[in-house]
Amino acid sequence: MSSGLKIGLAQHNFCVGDLKENKKKILELVKVGKNELGVELIVFPELALTGYPPEDLLLRPEFGRLVKSSLDEITDQTKGCSIIVGYPEYVGSQIFNSAAVISNGSITANYRKRELPNYAVFDEKRYFTPGSHPTVVEIKGVNIGISICEDIWVPRNAVETAKAGAEVICNINASPYHLGKLEERREAVSRASNQSKIPILYVNLLGGQDELVFDGSSFGVNPQGEIIARAPAFEEALHLVDIKKADHSISTESAICNLPSEEELVYQALILGIRDYVEKNRFEGCVIGLSGGIDSALTLALAVDALGKEKVRAISMPSDYTASMSIDDAREEASLLGCDFHILPIQKTVSTFCETLSELLPNLDQGVTKQNIQARARGVLLMACSNASNSIVLATGNKSEMAVGYATLYGDMAGGFAPLKDIPKTLVYRLSNFRNQKSYVIPKRVINREPTAELAPDQKDSDNLPPYNVLDPILERYIERDMNPFEISEAGFDLNTVTEVSKLVDRNEYKRRQAAPGVRITKRAFGRDRRFPITSRYSELKS
Repeated sequence: MSSGLKIGLAQHNFCVGDLKENKKKILELVKVGKNELGVELIVFPELALTGYPPEDLLLRPEFGRLVKSSLDEITDQTKGCSIIVGYPEYVGSQIFNSAAVISNGSITANYRKRELPNYAVFDEKRYFTPGSHPTVVEIKGVNIGISICEDIWVPRNAVETAKAGAEVICNINASPYHLGKLEERREAVSRASNQSKIPILYVNLLGGQDELVFDGSSFGVNPQGEIIARAPAFEEALHLVDIKKADHSISTESAICNLPSEEELVYQALILGIRDYVEKNRFEGCVIGLSGGIDSALTLALAVDALGKEKVRAISMPSDYTASMSIDDAREEASLLGCDFHILPIQKTVSTFCETLSELLPNLDQGVTKQNIQARARGVLLMACSNASNSIVLATGNKSEMAVGYATLYGDMAGGFAPLKDIPKTLVYRLSNFRNQKSYVIPKRVINREPTAELAPDQKDSDNLPPYNVLDPILERYIERDMNPFEISEAGFDLNTVTEVSKLVDRNEYKRRQAAPGVRITKRAFGRDRRFPITSRYSELKS
């Protein structure tokens, strides 16, 4: 006797708090899956009904009531196939991160997440109560075990689910992307599958949510660690998996999409992060200060790729120290991408600021104060354009600059979103070259030119910072690995250089707290997963 089950892995983009649209999308996918694809079970991501993470929305009583009524509507209208859908379950004063199994107008089973992550970007223990036992449900002769995200990283959960009778586990996720994350997931799921001795299907959320980006990349593995299914990265998909059951054995049939390169994954993450931040927050488009340098050039290319050229305005704001090549390169960048371009010289604006301050600050031309006035003048102009057009300003600073404070508060840091906030300078170069391989949009001179802020005569980044191929590895070790300066030095870096870099990182936490959010790309971004006090006298250099 043999049986089979056709499963659809629904990696789709659900917006936090938009229960009406999320419910509508779920029901539309049920209709398409059932009527057009012949799907018998559709598996949705973790907290698909509310979007992830809903954060303190969970604590609002009305939100809980809307969740219940929305789930009731989905239940009533789900006929002819089964679904697994993630939602927050309210029971008295407790909230569970749950997955409901719905078939023919009723909830036939309910699973509560057992492992609540409380590290990095996750703080689920703030909201949820953990579940306590596995859940297995029979659908068309196949016993389906259910787990949610972090559960699969603890293999005993999969083992217990298999012992409870599961023949296949469906693990629903809201797992944000970062460099190396796809391989980390594969290893974790393979380990759980190997120990439980049953296949596991991993269904992941898609979309941008503030600084987080969810890549989809849903997949399946067998107990041998082999990939048996893989949906595309950074694309909505209802990915089909055919489960075949014969003589107490399980086999699967599914498409296996190719994995993109690391540069492609990062680039797509940035595009999705920009698009969803702009569109979900109902901005008409974006404004970018185009300096002629590589950071703003890459930001412009990303913005056009994300939103379309008609929604992007680029503005060059030359000062007395801006080289003519910078203006020419900025104009060429905008022309190559076909977007709106304007030149707003800031010399008069800066002179007016300086004249206003002359009595109070007679030595204004000395030091960085006048340099920062230039940067802040540009911020004022960009924000004015933003206000007048309901377009968000995209800040163009990168992670290397944010780390050491090589940025002007309320100046080049001004903006509503910072796409490159978690992109080290060396990765900026890699992404720029990658984008040019698709089509030439960033002039070679911009990539090859020595970086400069152009706020003083003959200024270069190297006047104040180590070369970026030295700086970035130090920052990666200090920020992402929590290595102390002495440990970093032992890895082959000059101790004095490491010491100065670490001091700059610590000293500039106050700036980063006021920076715009940006797309999280690394394992340790500046934002919700790196929380250091602004006021602190702790130092590892005193020992």
